[in-house]
Amino acid sequence: MYFRLLLDERSGAVSYLLADLDAGEAVLIDPRGADVPLLGAMLDEHQLRLRWLLRTHEHDALLTGEAAALDALGAPRIQHHLPAAAAAAAGEAEHRVLTFGNEHVQVLQTPGHTAGCLSYLWRDRLFCGGLLAVDACPFQPRPALPEALWDSVVNDVFKRPAETLLFTGHAQRSRAVSNVLEQRRWHPWFGGATRDEFLARVRELPLAEPA
Repeated sequence: MYFRLLLDERSGAVSYLLADLDAGEAVLIDPRGADVPLLGAMLDEHQLRLRWLLRTHEHDALLTGEAAALDALGAPRIQHHLPAAAAAAAGEAEHRVLTFGNEHVQVLQTPGHTAGCLSYLWRDRLFCGGLLAVDACPFQPRPALPEALWDSVVNDVFKRPAETLLFTGHAQRSRAVSNVLEQRRWHPWFGGATRDEFLARVRELPLAEPA
């Protein structure tokens, strides 16, 4: 296996490349349009075919042209939900499983940060994008659906094994990697808070989107 993390120091955006080198297939999670030339070179260097382009969420209304730039990589783009065509190609639609080489990624619906947020489970690693950011996303000052976010984090992510590794999509004011046990105990918004306390704090966040 081949695993790479790409961090944009300016924005804190984090992208991930997962590849089965023996099979010559890869997936990208939350790639940036600005990185397309670099990503293409990385794929070419290891003779990899990009099987899936996976996005946990998007802010394309603010980042115009982002989706079109990513489509230049030539792989099916998965975001908001698992399309029927992709589910059929995966062969296990009821489990929302996508394969690349001899590996597979499970697609999980985890709305909250944006309405159509997805998370991707590979082995013991959950790539959850902006799910844990709450107020730390540079493109969105507050969660789109706070009630759904609480349910996604507390009733899904935090119910997973304590050793599950969590990979964020925003690392400007936090680490890129943590685990479920740590976030259950110490997350500044969810750790030790009740649902009502969390929602009350979210209501105090600004409504306007940043410039």
